[in-house]
Amino acid sequence: MKTQARNKGFTLIEILVVVSILAILGALIVPKIMDRPNEARVVAAKQDIGSIVSALKLYKLDNGRYPTQAQGLQALITKPGELAPNWKSGGYLERLPKDPWGNDYLYLIPGLHGDMDVMSYGADSQSGGEGFDADVGNWMP
Repeated sequence: MKTQARNKGFTLIEILVVVSILAILGALIVPKIMDRPNEARVVAAKQDIGSIVSALKLYKLDNGRYPTQAQGLQALITKPGELAPNWKSGGYLERLPKDPWGNDYLYLIPGLHGDMDVMSYGADSQSGGEGFDADVGNWMP
């Protein structure tokens, strides 16, 4: 009996079909995955701002007013002197967080959108912007 040797492997057409399918899937999926880190940064900024606003409300509850512009958010972690007679030892926050883009959060009193504003300028670190460059603040949903 003769046995015929058979080539084992893929043809060029089969390889091209597989590569084409992978390229199409990559073109559809990669753009959606690429925005996830930016979306996560915006969510993290909103959570940080929520924590800071909660601490500011506790400060106001204890002291009858928000910290002044000069005292800034630093008043939440270190006693600002006689202007906060009922300041709680240990502070209202363990530390002041930086925004996800590495900048300090901004504090305005009186605020442009309410009694006080806590905000980040977003990815571009400049006022205004659209998309991931847009400002993130406590007045936003």
